[in-house]
Amino acid sequence: MPVAIKRIYDDNNGKDDGVRVLVDRVWPRGISKDDANLDHWMKEVAPSSELRKWFGHDPDKYEEFKDKYKQELEEGKAQEELEKLKQLTKKHHKHITLLYGAKDEKHNQAQVLKEILDHQ
Repeated sequence: MPVAIKRIYDDNNGKDDGVRVLVDRVWPRGISKDDANLDHWMKEVAPSSELRKWFGHDPDKYEEFKDKYKQELEEGKAQEELEKLKQLTKKHHKHITLLYGAKDEKHNQAQVLKEILDHQ
Protein backbone atom coordinates (compact mmCIF):
# COMPACT_ATOMS: atom_id res chain seq x y z
CA MET A 1 0.00 0.00 0.00
CA PRO A 2 1.51 3.34 -0.98
CA VAL A 3 1.36 6.37 1.31
CA ALA A 4 -1.69 8.53 0.52
CA ILE A 5 -1.76 12.30 0.16
CA LYS A 6 -4.62 14.76 0.06
CA ARG A 7 -5.49 18.38 0.63
CA ILE A 8 -6.53 19.14 4.16
CA TYR A 9 -9.51 20.99 2.68
CA ASP A 10 -10.86 17.81 1.10
CA ASP A 11 -13.21 15.41 2.87
CA ASN A 12 -11.59 15.00 6.26
CA ASN A 13 -13.63 12.37 8.00
CA GLY A 14 -10.45 10.32 8.12
CA LYS A 15 -12.20 6.94 8.09
CA ASP A 16 -9.92 5.42 5.46
CA ASP A 17 -6.91 7.69 5.91
CA GLY A 18 -5.05 5.75 8.56
CA VAL A 19 -2.70 8.08 10.43
CA ARG A 20 -3.30 11.68 9.33
CA VAL A 21 -0.19 13.87 9.26
CA LEU A 22 -0.13 17.54 8.30
CA VAL A 23 3.18 18.32 6.57
CA ASP A 24 2.84 22.11 6.27
CA ARG A 25 4.90 24.59 8.28
CA VAL A 26 1.98 27.04 8.45
CA TRP A 27 -1.47 26.07 9.73
CA PRO A 28 -3.98 26.04 6.82
CA ARG A 29 -6.40 28.96 6.74
CA GLY A 30 -10.02 28.32 7.56
CA ILE A 31 -9.50 24.92 9.20
CA SER A 32 -9.99 24.52 12.93
CA LYS A 33 -7.75 22.10 14.78
CA ASP A 34 -10.80 20.02 15.70
CA ASP A 35 -12.04 19.87 12.10
CA ALA A 36 -8.61 18.86 10.81
CA ASN A 37 -8.90 15.49 12.53
CA LEU A 38 -5.10 15.17 12.74
CA ASP A 39 -2.94 12.61 14.43
CA HIS A 40 0.28 14.61 13.94
CA TRP A 41 1.39 18.02 12.73
CA MET A 42 4.99 17.72 11.58
CA LYS A 43 6.01 21.33 10.87
CA GLU A 44 9.74 20.67 10.79
CA VAL A 45 9.47 18.24 7.85
CA ALA A 46 7.93 20.99 5.71
CA PRO A 47 10.08 23.15 3.43
CA SER A 48 11.71 26.17 5.04
CA SER A 49 9.85 29.45 4.74
CA GLU A 50 12.55 30.72 2.37
CA LEU A 51 12.23 27.73 0.06
CA ARG A 52 8.44 27.82 0.17
CA LYS A 53 8.38 31.51 -0.76
CA TRP A 54 10.95 31.04 -3.53
CA PHE A 55 8.98 28.14 -5.02
CA GLY A 56 5.58 29.85 -4.84
CA HIS A 57 4.03 26.66 -6.28
CA ASP A 58 5.35 27.54 -9.72
CA PRO A 59 5.24 24.27 -11.73
CA ASP A 60 8.25 25.45 -13.77
CA LYS A 61 10.34 25.52 -10.57
CA TYR A 62 9.11 22.15 -9.26
CA GLU A 63 12.11 19.99 -10.23
CA GLU A 64 14.53 22.48 -8.70
CA PHE A 65 12.26 22.76 -5.65
CA LYS A 66 12.35 18.98 -5.21
CA ASP A 67 16.15 18.97 -5.27
CA LYS A 68 16.45 21.86 -2.81
CA TYR A 69 13.79 20.38 -0.54
CA LYS A 70 15.50 16.99 -0.46
CA GLN A 71 18.73 18.78 0.52
CA GLU A 72 16.90 20.48 3.39
CA LEU A 73 15.60 17.09 4.54
CA GLU A 74 19.17 15.83 4.94
CA GLU A 75 20.11 18.10 7.83
CA GLY A 76 19.06 19.43 11.22
CA LYS A 77 15.51 19.36 12.52
CA ALA A 78 14.11 18.50 9.10
CA GLN A 79 16.20 15.32 9.03
CA GLU A 80 15.08 14.40 12.55
CA GLU A 81 11.44 14.97 11.68
CA LEU A 82 11.75 12.97 8.45
CA GLU A 83 13.17 10.06 10.46
CA LYS A 84 10.17 10.27 12.82
CA LEU A 85 7.86 10.29 9.80
CA LYS A 86 9.64 7.28 8.30
CA GLN A 87 9.28 5.37 11.58
CA LEU A 88 5.60 6.30 11.82
CA THR A 89 5.10 5.12 8.26
CA LYS A 90 6.79 1.77 8.98
CA LYS A 91 4.90 1.30 12.23
CA HIS A 92 1.56 1.74 10.45
CA HIS A 93 2.55 -0.26 7.35
CA LYS A 94 2.19 2.84 5.14
CA HIS A 95 -1.46 3.28 6.19
CA ILE A 96 -0.81 6.99 6.48
CA THR A 97 -2.12 10.10 4.75
CA LEU A 98 0.06 13.17 4.28
CA LEU A 99 -2.05 16.33 4.37
CA TYR A 100 -1.13 19.65 2.79
CA GLY A 101 -2.86 22.97 2.13
CA ALA A 102 -1.56 23.90 -1.34
CA LYS A 103 -4.06 24.25 -4.19
CA ASP A 104 -1.70 22.55 -6.64
CA GLU A 105 -2.13 18.81 -6.11
CA LYS A 106 0.84 17.79 -8.27
CA HIS A 107 3.54 20.26 -7.27
CA ASN A 108 3.92 20.33 -3.49
CA GLN A 109 6.00 19.01 -0.62
CA ALA A 110 3.61 16.14 0.15
CA GLN A 111 4.37 14.67 -3.29
CA VAL A 112 8.10 14.77 -2.51
CA LEU A 113 7.59 13.17 0.91
CA LYS A 114 5.34 10.49 -0.56
CA GLU A 115 8.06 9.62 -3.08
CA ILE A 116 10.62 9.30 -0.27
CA LEU A 117 8.32 7.24 1.98
CA ASP A 118 7.10 4.93 -0.78
CA HIS A 119 10.70 4.01 -1.63
CA GLN A 120 11.89 3.21 1.88
